[in-house]
Amino acid sequence: MKEKWAQLVALFSVLLCFLWVIGLGLVIDGHFLETNLGFPVSAPPVSEAAQDEKVGKDVLALGDSLTRGTGDGEGKGYVGFLIDHLKESTTHEIHLSNLGIKGQTSVELMTQIKQEEVQRQITQADTILITIGGNDLFLGGQTLMDLNREHVQKIETEYLNNINSILIDIRALNTDASIYLIGLYNPFAPLADGTLTSKVVMEWNAKTADLTLNYPKTVFVPTFDLFQLEGENYLYSDKFHPNTEGYRLIAERLGSLIRW
Repeated sequence: MKEKWAQLVALFSVLLCFLWVIGLGLVIDGHFLETNLGFPVSAPPVSEAAQDEKVGKDVLALGDSLTRGTGDGEGKGYVGFLIDHLKESTTHEIHLSNLGIKGQTSVELMTQIKQEEVQRQITQADTILITIGGNDLFLGGQTLMDLNREHVQKIETEYLNNINSILIDIRALNTDASIYLIGLYNPFAPLADGTLTSKVVMEWNAKTADLTLNYPKTVFVPTFDLFQLEGENYLYSDKFHPNTEGYRLIAERLGSLIRW
């Protein structure tokens, strides 16, 4: 009886010793994996809050008085209304820098983007908005006083060369940002030569749109049709710049195109 009891105790001791060795091996193995190899045996789950954490988006607006919002009683312009729309439709934090200058031409914009601070902002931008060309073509209305075909074509050629240079410079600084180049409308459509000036604007827009096809992530945004019917209802008292509703129309079109 005593021999059987001794055998049972010995067997139980061996079993405990075996289990202890296995447990020690697992502990050492787990510790080795976590500390020596630099990663845990099993990674902790990522919370939904961390996955949904907001990521900021930088929007850079360049161009002329339309970028500044001249004519909008609320002072927002299409840029301001667009930002309001984006804030409602995205969880991203939006950081806006509006560098538009009233009266700016494509030559002046070409010079502006050479500035160090402007180039820094171009480099950081996720989305770049541009309105330019109205001051090139209309020259404060002077072009309409003499609709000489050769003169208009000369202005157009210079403008397209400037836009090409601008897009080259922007893409050299930032290959990932989406660029939205906003086309021209014809504020002079209701006047006597409205049909002729509309043809000039449409040709201008068509050539600008063709140019943007040479650059990835670059979108030409038409606005001509927005002001084609009842355009006077969407113009400011100067009969040139959009009013609040006109800017809203442009912002709505842009808002339908931007995807993050």
